[in-house]
Amino acid sequence: MVLPLAAADQTVTSMTSDAANEIEALRAQINHHNYRYHVLDAPEVSDVEYDQLVRRLSALEEAHPELITEDSPTQRVGGLVDGAFAPVVHRRRMFSLDNVVSMAELEAWQARLARAIGTEPDGYVCELKFDGLAVSLTYLDGRLAGAATRGDGVTGEDITANIRTIDAVPLRLYGDPPAVMEVRGEVYLPVSAFDELNARQAELGLRPYVNPRNTAAGSVRQKDPAKTAGRRLAIWVYQVGHLEGGPQLGSHAEALAWLGDLGLRTNPESKRLTDLATVEAYIADVAAHRHDRDYEIDGIVVKVDRFDQQERAGFTAKSPRWAVAYKLPPEEKTTMLLAIEVNVGRTGAVTPYARLDPVFVGGVSVSTATLHNEGELHRKDLRQGDTVVVRRAGDVIPEVVAPVLSLRPKRARVWRMPAQCPFCDNPIVTPEGEARARCTGGYACPSRLREHLFHFASRGAMDIEGLGYKTVDLLINEQLIADPADIFTMDVDRLLDFDGWGETSVGKLRAAIAAARDRPVARLLTALGITHVGGTMARTLADAFGSMEALMTATEEEIDAVEGVGPEIGAAIAAWTADPDNRMLVKRLGEAGVRLADERRESPAVSDELAGLTFVITGTLAGFTRDEATAAITGQGGKVTGSVSKKTAAVIAGESPGSKLAKAETLGVPVLDEAGLKRLLTEGPAMLGSR
Repeated sequence: MVLPLAAADQTVTSMTSDAANEIEALRAQINHHNYRYHVLDAPEVSDVEYDQLVRRLSALEEAHPELITEDSPTQRVGGLVDGAFAPVVHRRRMFSLDNVVSMAELEAWQARLARAIGTEPDGYVCELKFDGLAVSLTYLDGRLAGAATRGDGVTGEDITANIRTIDAVPLRLYGDPPAVMEVRGEVYLPVSAFDELNARQAELGLRPYVNPRNTAAGSVRQKDPAKTAGRRLAIWVYQVGHLEGGPQLGSHAEALAWLGDLGLRTNPESKRLTDLATVEAYIADVAAHRHDRDYEIDGIVVKVDRFDQQERAGFTAKSPRWAVAYKLPPEEKTTMLLAIEVNVGRTGAVTPYARLDPVFVGGVSVSTATLHNEGELHRKDLRQGDTVVVRRAGDVIPEVVAPVLSLRPKRARVWRMPAQCPFCDNPIVTPEGEARARCTGGYACPSRLREHLFHFASRGAMDIEGLGYKTVDLLINEQLIADPADIFTMDVDRLLDFDGWGETSVGKLRAAIAAARDRPVARLLTALGITHVGGTMARTLADAFGSMEALMTATEEEIDAVEGVGPEIGAAIAAWTADPDNRMLVKRLGEAGVRLADERRESPAVSDELAGLTFVITGTLAGFTRDEATAAITGQGGKVTGSVSKKTAAVIAGESPGSKLAKAETLGVPVLDEAGLKRLLTEGPAMLGSR
């Protein structure tokens, strides 16, 4: 019997409705079982039963593709990533943590913390410091909308497609999620998964991976998400970074519990502790069982629990004052010191290093290790032929700790710094008052030039993809470049004459160089390798001056007056900007089309009441954050700096003001409390004479 058309449509609609209901029910079941397995570690069904649910859902979605949604459990693996990973600006900066390596340093941190907040913290939360890749996850109305690497803390890389492949990352949150939430976590490769991966590599006759951390980081940045999915990555979520909506959370422990209720995987070994004695006991217990887990750790993170006390503690330029990482002692091994050689870095510093008989330390094979400088080498009395103790300092940088004197060869000789640079034959000298010897060949030294150009093109600087050591070596050897400005004027097509270079690779390098021309001024300042100027200081200078021209013409006093700079850094920057060669380099970069000025983004002054006056803010203000107080003063034309001088109009002093208050009193500079600041903003500078 053939149904009438209307009846047929009605039947199809009914079937689709039934399928939609079953699909939604299956998704809810699968999400529930994912939560039980990955978050609670308490599965309710066998793997076979779970797989049957997923297969049934896949079959229904295949029959009804119009019902497939992005957050379905079947949609974790997407298509290939299109080219480079796009930049993502974090809603709030992802700060790094300061480190301590002893209980004494931890107690000193706690003492500084108590001074900053005016009392001892009301409890701490201790967490394991996972050895993986820091990421941020963004959820909009409970659905995973994006994921990014930490990057430089301000801008990361979009890794959403790859993060979606990790089963422990929920595509949809449980309960009543907020409208907007960014959380921070650590992606890692379980030790068991790492061992399985290397077993497969061995079966295929391929080179084994070195350690879980590097393998996890490489897996997250695969251009094919299917390859990421095959690595069995996992994640621990440890912090709320940004929140719009949701409950009023008063503490970090409360936030962790809430994140777990939403279906995010938080580490069960995170604990709230009442005082420093219980924190130290926690650290000792973790250290004693460091290798008992199916994941690698390199320390313990200690955080102030209450959010109001975190806010009072605040941040330094790089790190929160309310948290610190207690680094566990690195692993150590012994091996043979085959030779002591030297390298010339981008600043001309000549650094001795050890060539070692390869040894496996802390998860990697080590064949070279730093010796820091000649003085440190002699202090340790290291000699060629010694059996030496090697460790990975901070579990990252290989370091020679000491010789095993009982095994020293009888004819082992004391090492001396070469008189001439092995790369350019120019004299090596040790300037008076410095620990490091230096090559006097300038950028005529190919080793220094190589390191300088590599740093200039690195990801944290001008980010010129494709300009690694191998390419830099080729360009220097073929005399195509001799300084950073040459990168932007060289004939890139010349590379077509060399093996390994074709139209595609040359085109990519050309595009990367073109993109680098428009990097912000802060990135250029980082790239130039000025002493004491890393990423944070570069942003400080760019915000203060806005252009290379303004910085290059600023006096040492004007540079020193910038908040966060100080005399030593100011002197180094001023010396760099006064050097004729550096001035010529900046000029040539500008002529090559490199951006030398940023668009000024600060708001215009509301008034000019405080124009020409400089203020210093110190201590904690109850009614203003440091940024709010600064904005209030600059909004009326004033300037806020970090150092007190006779030219300072007034020092604004809150609680725990520190040494700046004492200096103001010594110099006779007016001191205002918070009430005085409010009067200043309403009455203007005339009130300074009426106090």
